[in-house]
Amino acid sequence: LVLSNDTALNSLLSKLLQDYLQQMNSSAPSQVKSTSSNLEIVYVLLLIGLFGFFTVGVMLTNIRARRLEGSRDPYNTYIATDIWHKKDREYFQAKLIENYKLSCVFENQLAVEQPSAQIPEAKSS
Repeated sequence: LVLSNDTALNSLLSKLLQDYLQQMNSSAPSQVKSTSSNLEIVYVLLLIGLFGFFTVGVMLTNIRARRLEGSRDPYNTYIATDIWHKKDREYFQAKLIENYKLSCVFENQLAVEQPSAQIPEAKSS
């Protein structure tokens, strides 16, 4: 009795599947799983550490920069006062008056409304 190619292939594949399942159920792969699990934890801790280091660095840089700004610093004093807004308001009013003086109005005597005169109506024919 000779096996056909399909039967031989099926038996070979089933044998490979059984060997693979036995390897998965053995104790050796569990050690590999625990090692990879430890590496995953180390990777996550490394990422959290780098993020924390970056965040602390940014915070310290910001705190140091704010300490260097003194209350007597002319830039901060300039912003703290209301002089900026007053100067803007004065400049705007001066520009408005200047533009008003430069403007002129032309009056068209023919276009001025005359309440006593009636507007002629076009007669329809």
